[in-house]
Amino acid sequence: MENWTTTPFEPLAGLAGGLLIGSSVVLLLYTLGRIAGISGIAAGAMTQRGAERYWRLAFLAGIVLSAVLYMVFVGDLQVQTQMGSGWLIVAGLLVGFGTRLGSGCTSGHGVAGLSRLSPRSIVATLTFMGAAVLTTTIIRHL
Repeated sequence: MENWTTTPFEPLAGLAGGLLIGSSVVLLLYTLGRIAGISGIAAGAMTQRGAERYWRLAFLAGIVLSAVLYMVFVGDLQVQTQMGSGWLIVAGLLVGFGTRLGSGCTSGHGVAGLSRLSPRSIVATLTFMGAAVLTTTIIRHL
């Protein structure tokens, strides 16, 4: 079995990240009446026109800009992977396929959908969490 490293327990960083994500979901819902699902925002940024496209591009730019600001004020982002680039590309393609198949992504269903008690999002979140547990169990223990 491979030597799996553990992730440090950082509750304040998790709390801060959760507050920022939750705030962005609420802000987008109350200002534009839109759900903060990243896959839908990204798809719409490529297909929509006019104001509908501009807010989506601004949202995506904010995601990139936040990483840049973090690096400027805090330091380098520590990213650790246990898979090669080829596997990461395959995983990204599978995630993209899954978001289209599931009519949304973890942010849309898991954050925005659950907070609105959407039945579709509850089923989707239970499905992808179950699949994640099963996949992790298979990869790490079998």
